[in-house]
Amino acid sequence: MAALERIAFLLERALAPSYRVKAFRNAAAALAALGPEQVAARARAGTLEAVRGVGPKTAQVAREALAGGVPAYLARLEGEAGRPAGGAGAALRALLRGDCHLHSDWSDGGGSIEEMGRTAAELGHEWAVLTDHSPRLTVARGLTARRLRQQLDVVAELNERWAPFRLLTGIECDILPDGSLDQEPELLERLDVVVASVHSKLRMDAPAMTRRMVRAVTNPLVDVLGHCTGRLVPDKRPESRFDAEAVFAACAGAGTAVEVNSRPERLDPPRRLLRRAVAAGVYFAVDTDAHAPGQLDWQILGCARAEECGVPPERVVTTWSAREVLEWTRTRRGPG
Repeated sequence: MAALERIAFLLERALAPSYRVKAFRNAAAALAALGPEQVAARARAGTLEAVRGVGPKTAQVAREALAGGVPAYLARLEGEAGRPAGGAGAALRALLRGDCHLHSDWSDGGGSIEEMGRTAAELGHEWAVLTDHSPRLTVARGLTARRLRQQLDVVAELNERWAPFRLLTGIECDILPDGSLDQEPELLERLDVVVASVHSKLRMDAPAMTRRMVRAVTNPLVDVLGHCTGRLVPDKRPESRFDAEAVFAACAGAGTAVEVNSRPERLDPPRRLLRRAVAAGVYFAVDTDAHAPGQLDWQILGCARAEECGVPPERVVTTWSAREVLEWTRTRRGPG
């Protein structure tokens, strides 16, 4: 089961198609339901493939794992995913204690809340923030106020079992064209962390986009400005145009963090803007924007860019404890 789940994790990390990931997760669940004795007996009899949800490739992995070795497919994926110790971003990654931006299958994620939280803890985090989408992003099954309130109850129940790891409550809230937020203010006030991002009308003219973003980041309910340019690389979607100095100055003045988004297809902000944000004196959140458990391992990509651009580790909110993060979101002041 561990081998099949690890393969699914590594495939997610590599942005493999979701059907490939599901094949290994489904096989792990199907074999787990049989129990160890039946799995071993079927492996000896050569009938693993007869189990619904198990195919030739997943059965081969199971047989090789049962034989006591590392399955060849898993070994290949581990080799492709390997990173040398002390490589780019390693120093900052070692300081990280949390992740402010992750999604579950309550919106457009591929993992349950429990899977996402458990994986974050397994990666060494002390905390993480669940930030499913807000309601107007219907393509991502954004959470209505009613569903978000239900989710808060689920998170509270999980946290009773997970201590000392803590899953903080949050949202990735759409910044609407006029700079207002896509959720009830009273409900946003209840959340631990609010990430605000632009997802619509990305081609607005620069002055209008600047006003839109400045209004959002100076809203006391907003804690993190998510993927600020909205770009997708390579050459899939250009950056939104806005006055970066004005937006980053507003973030610095309001104590709002600028996200260093670690998704390989985002890597947002670009290096030139990340250096401007450093000069502006903002806080930063190195986040994964993970939509599946394996993607929670992407923070090293953001850490490498942050180190390259001179981001001071003490200004990275994801290096702080959960208590310090909650104090910052309440007072807009960091530790010390």
